[in-house]
Amino acid sequence: MMCSANEVMTLAAKAALGGGAPPAQASAFGRAALCHLIAGRSDKALMDALGALPDGPILSLPLAFLALTEGTGSESGSGSGTGTRATGSMPETDLTLSYAEAQPFATSAVPQAGMITVQMTLSEPAQIPPVARVQIAQPLADQMTALAAKRLVPESDASRLSGAGAGLTDND
Repeated sequence: MMCSANEVMTLAAKAALGGGAPPAQASAFGRAALCHLIAGRSDKALMDALGALPDGPILSLPLAFLALTEGTGSESGSGSGTGTRATGSMPETDLTLSYAEAQPFATSAVPQAGMITVQMTLSEPAQIPPVARVQIAQPLADQMTALAAKRLVPESDASRLSGAGAGLTDND
Protein backbone atom coordinates (compact mmCIF):
# COMPACT_ATOMS: atom_id res chain seq x y z
CA MET A 1 0.00 0.00 0.00
CA MET A 2 1.15 3.53 -0.65
CA CYS A 3 1.42 5.95 2.26
CA SER A 4 2.90 9.35 2.79
CA ALA A 5 6.36 9.44 4.30
CA ASN A 6 4.90 11.06 7.41
CA GLU A 7 2.27 8.31 7.78
CA VAL A 8 4.93 5.59 7.59
CA MET A 9 7.21 7.32 10.08
CA THR A 10 4.36 7.97 12.53
CA LEU A 11 2.91 4.46 12.24
CA ALA A 12 6.33 2.88 12.82
CA ALA A 13 6.94 5.06 15.88
CA LYS A 14 3.49 4.26 17.31
CA ALA A 15 4.08 0.55 16.67
CA ALA A 16 7.38 0.70 18.58
CA LEU A 17 5.64 2.48 21.47
CA GLY A 18 2.89 -0.14 21.45
CA GLY A 19 5.56 -2.85 21.61
CA GLY A 20 7.14 -1.31 24.69
CA ALA A 21 9.91 0.94 23.34
CA PRO A 22 10.61 4.24 25.13
CA PRO A 23 9.49 7.37 23.24
CA ALA A 24 12.98 8.43 22.08
CA GLN A 25 13.80 5.00 20.65
CA ALA A 26 10.33 4.75 19.08
CA SER A 27 10.84 8.08 17.33
CA ALA A 28 14.27 6.97 16.08
CA PHE A 29 12.72 3.73 14.79
CA GLY A 30 10.08 5.72 12.90
CA ARG A 31 12.77 7.70 11.07
CA ALA A 32 14.89 4.59 10.45
CA ALA A 33 11.89 2.59 9.18
CA LEU A 34 11.15 5.34 6.68
CA CYS A 35 14.77 5.35 5.45
CA HIS A 36 14.70 1.54 5.33
CA LEU A 37 11.61 1.44 3.12
CA ILE A 38 12.78 4.29 0.88
CA ALA A 39 16.01 2.35 0.24
CA GLY A 40 13.99 -0.75 -0.70
CA ARG A 41 15.43 -2.91 2.07
CA SER A 42 13.78 -6.01 3.51
CA ASP A 43 10.43 -5.64 5.30
CA LYS A 44 11.45 -8.69 7.33
CA ALA A 45 14.12 -6.69 9.16
CA LEU A 46 11.49 -4.20 10.37
CA MET A 47 9.06 -6.96 11.29
CA ASP A 48 11.77 -8.85 13.21
CA ALA A 49 12.78 -5.68 15.07
CA LEU A 50 9.17 -5.05 16.09
CA GLY A 51 8.82 -8.69 17.12
CA ALA A 52 11.91 -8.42 19.36
CA LEU A 53 10.34 -5.67 21.47
CA PRO A 54 10.68 -4.70 24.28
CA ASP A 55 14.33 -5.50 23.47
CA GLY A 56 16.38 -5.78 20.30
CA PRO A 57 17.65 -3.31 17.72
CA ILE A 58 14.92 -0.73 18.28
CA LEU A 59 16.47 -0.12 21.71
CA SER A 60 20.14 -0.87 21.04
CA LEU A 61 20.79 0.96 17.74
CA PRO A 62 19.72 4.45 18.89
CA LEU A 63 21.91 4.00 21.97
CA ALA A 64 24.87 2.93 19.82
CA PHE A 65 24.52 6.06 17.66
CA LEU A 66 24.13 8.21 20.77
CA ALA A 67 27.33 6.75 22.20
CA LEU A 68 29.06 7.51 18.91
CA THR A 69 27.98 11.16 18.98
CA GLU A 70 29.03 11.50 22.61
CA GLY A 71 32.43 10.03 21.85
CA THR A 72 32.17 6.92 24.00
CA GLY A 73 33.54 3.89 22.23
CA SER A 74 34.45 5.89 19.13
CA GLU A 75 37.12 8.06 17.67
CA SER A 76 35.90 11.61 18.07
CA GLY A 77 37.64 14.80 17.28
CA SER A 78 37.54 18.04 15.46
CA GLY A 79 37.89 18.15 11.72
CA SER A 80 40.02 20.83 10.13
CA GLY A 81 37.55 23.68 10.33
CA THR A 82 34.64 21.52 9.13
CA GLY A 83 33.09 20.92 12.52
CA THR A 84 33.13 18.13 15.03
CA ARG A 85 33.31 14.62 13.63
CA ALA A 86 32.44 11.32 15.23
CA THR A 87 33.73 8.09 13.76
CA GLY A 88 33.22 4.53 14.88
CA SER A 89 32.39 1.01 13.83
CA MET A 90 29.46 -1.16 14.75
CA PRO A 91 28.28 -4.61 13.72
CA GLU A 92 26.38 -4.68 10.46
CA THR A 93 22.72 -5.57 10.87
CA ASP A 94 19.79 -5.18 8.53
CA LEU A 95 18.82 -1.94 10.23
CA THR A 96 22.19 -0.32 10.96
CA LEU A 97 22.40 1.41 7.58
CA SER A 98 18.83 2.66 7.95
CA TYR A 99 19.57 4.12 11.38
CA ALA A 100 22.71 5.77 9.98
CA GLU A 101 20.66 7.35 7.17
CA ALA A 102 18.10 8.56 9.71
CA GLN A 103 20.60 10.55 11.77
CA PRO A 104 20.02 14.32 11.94
CA PHE A 105 23.70 14.92 11.11
CA ALA A 106 25.59 14.48 7.85
CA THR A 107 26.46 10.78 8.06
CA SER A 108 28.29 8.30 5.89
CA ALA A 109 28.12 4.58 6.59
CA VAL A 110 30.32 2.09 4.77
CA PRO A 111 29.73 -1.66 5.18
CA GLN A 112 32.92 -3.69 5.22
CA ALA A 113 33.56 -7.27 6.40
CA GLY A 114 30.53 -7.55 8.70
CA MET A 115 31.05 -4.13 10.25
CA ILE A 116 29.83 -0.68 9.34
CA THR A 117 32.13 2.29 9.66
CA VAL A 118 30.11 5.38 10.48
CA GLN A 119 31.35 8.93 10.23
CA MET A 120 29.17 11.83 11.32
CA THR A 121 29.80 15.53 10.96
CA LEU A 122 27.92 16.83 13.97
CA SER A 123 27.91 20.45 12.80
CA GLU A 124 26.23 19.68 9.45
CA PRO A 125 22.56 18.77 9.13
CA ALA A 126 21.64 15.69 7.13
CA GLN A 127 20.55 16.24 3.56
CA ILE A 128 17.45 14.06 3.27
CA PRO A 129 15.92 13.92 -0.21
CA PRO A 130 12.19 14.72 -0.29
CA VAL A 131 9.92 11.71 -0.70
CA ALA A 132 6.20 12.05 -1.20
CA ARG A 133 4.95 8.47 -1.08
CA VAL A 134 6.38 5.20 0.25
CA GLN A 135 5.38 1.64 -0.59
CA ILE A 136 4.74 -0.48 2.51
CA ALA A 137 3.88 -4.18 2.34
CA GLN A 138 0.51 -5.15 3.78
CA PRO A 139 1.88 -7.67 6.36
CA LEU A 140 4.23 -5.00 7.74
CA ALA A 141 1.45 -2.40 7.80
CA ASP A 142 -0.82 -4.88 9.61
CA GLN A 143 1.84 -5.67 12.22
CA MET A 144 2.52 -1.97 12.81
CA THR A 145 -1.18 -1.17 13.06
CA ALA A 146 -1.76 -4.00 15.57
CA LEU A 147 1.13 -2.84 17.77
CA ALA A 148 0.07 0.81 17.52
CA ALA A 149 -3.46 -0.16 18.60
CA LYS A 150 -2.06 -1.42 21.92
CA ARG A 151 -1.59 2.20 22.90
CA LEU A 152 -5.32 2.94 22.61
CA VAL A 153 -7.66 2.92 25.58
CA PRO A 154 -10.51 0.42 25.23
CA GLU A 155 -13.78 2.05 24.21
CA SER A 156 -16.16 1.95 27.18
CA ASP A 157 -18.33 4.21 29.27
CA ALA A 158 -15.87 3.88 32.15
CA SER A 159 -12.91 5.01 30.04
CA ARG A 160 -14.87 7.97 28.66
CA LEU A 161 -15.92 9.03 32.16
CA SER A 162 -12.29 8.91 33.28
CA GLY A 163 -11.19 11.27 30.52
CA ALA A 164 -10.55 9.20 27.40
CA GLY A 165 -11.87 10.33 24.02
CA ALA A 166 -13.47 13.62 23.08
CA GLY A 167 -15.84 13.69 26.02
CA LEU A 168 -19.43 14.86 25.86
CA THR A 169 -18.82 17.96 23.77
CA ASP A 170 -16.94 18.47 20.51
CA ASN A 171 -14.58 21.13 21.86
CA ASP A 172 -12.85 19.13 24.61
